[in-house]
Amino acid sequence: MSTFLVAFGIFVCTMIFVIWQPRGFNIGWTALIGASATLAFGIVAWGDVFNILAITWNATLAFIGIIIVSLILDEIGVFEWAALHMAKLAKGSGIRLFIFICLLGAVVSAFFANDGAALILTPIVIAIVRHLRFSTAMILPFVVASGFIADTTSLPFTISNLVNIVSADYFSISFMEYATHMLLPNVVSMIATIVVLYVYFRKELPAQYELKQLKKPSDAIRDLALFKWSWWMIGILFLGYTLSEPLHIPVSFIVLAVAFLFLFITRNSKQVATVSILKHAPWHIVLFSIGMYVVVYGIGRAGLTDVLAEVISFFTSYGVVSATVGMGFLSAILSSIMNNLPAVMTGALAIAESEASGVVREALIYANVIGADLGPKITPIGSLATLVWLHVLKQQGIRITWGAYFKMGIRLTPPILLITLLALVTRLQF
Repeated sequence: MSTFLVAFGIFVCTMIFVIWQPRGFNIGWTALIGASATLAFGIVAWGDVFNILAITWNATLAFIGIIIVSLILDEIGVFEWAALHMAKLAKGSGIRLFIFICLLGAVVSAFFANDGAALILTPIVIAIVRHLRFSTAMILPFVVASGFIADTTSLPFTISNLVNIVSADYFSISFMEYATHMLLPNVVSMIATIVVLYVYFRKELPAQYELKQLKKPSDAIRDLALFKWSWWMIGILFLGYTLSEPLHIPVSFIVLAVAFLFLFITRNSKQVATVSILKHAPWHIVLFSIGMYVVVYGIGRAGLTDVLAEVISFFTSYGVVSATVGMGFLSAILSSIMNNLPAVMTGALAIAESEASGVVREALIYANVIGADLGPKITPIGSLATLVWLHVLKQQGIRITWGAYFKMGIRLTPPILLITLLALVTRLQF
């Protein structure tokens, strides 16, 4: 019991400093200090750290590769070009623009991960709505949508969210097997997100805007030759995703290979500052995730994993629907408190300890992922994508307090999560 209290105390102190950030103290270093304390008190050993790295290395390296590719595409103007096309297609309707921005965010999140979507799409959306001279109240729905959709539509592929990679690796789920289970829940989640966000922000959305205020999509392209190269890089990336399974190549190797190739192609470009991209990428988020893995793993070893296994057994005793909904909300709560990356790992360890089998075990595995993908929207610390999103907003001069965020998150997330979990039940049964 005393070991659990120490582990829990380290976790609480770490999260206090992550939230507080005194004098702008980097959250990455805060998490690493928490991890060091967990090691120093003997809650985890170096062998445990190596076990954690064995579970999470693929997701961490994939994150690095995705961020590099996304930032290069952003420098070339690919995402702004796409967003301007969406604004043109909306034909002056504020509601259609809102829906199209959500759809674009869903596509970017699916193929460039939720972190890439939050990092890249958010400033572009802000720039467009400011250019259209929307009021501050009108800007908020588009800003929130760009952050929300990044997480809630990060279900379809393993590469769409680092959480997906961690779980798929742990349970040896292939790229295509994962996709066939999650495509339907992702579509349902996307529709539910758009509907819920629209209902919540319908009074703030502008009715019309002037198309003539928008610049041409072609004007967003900073280097035409690299813009054409971008589509080849995207094609190679998607081909690599599908071939990673039959060739038994970790998905992170595919992403990093494309990232390094892209860096090589753009090395002499005056429009793409590759050195600046590598320098200003949010590396502190990587340190944060690694540190939190260790801190939360310590709580698990001290008894949390055993407790969760018992709770899961209770859910499974009532059938597939109970197992799915119960595991999904349990994972969501853990993710909103301790961040979704260590939460999904803790959930996976607890599922492995439970006696669930067959379709019920499948329900637990995928519900754990859905809860860890969607549940983090309840709090600002729930996912790396949200931390990146808040970082981008701060750079853009937009401040959303943690209290205001929680007020939105606690209202918007549960209905979307429930609908998505029920879609998973439907997929598993039929």
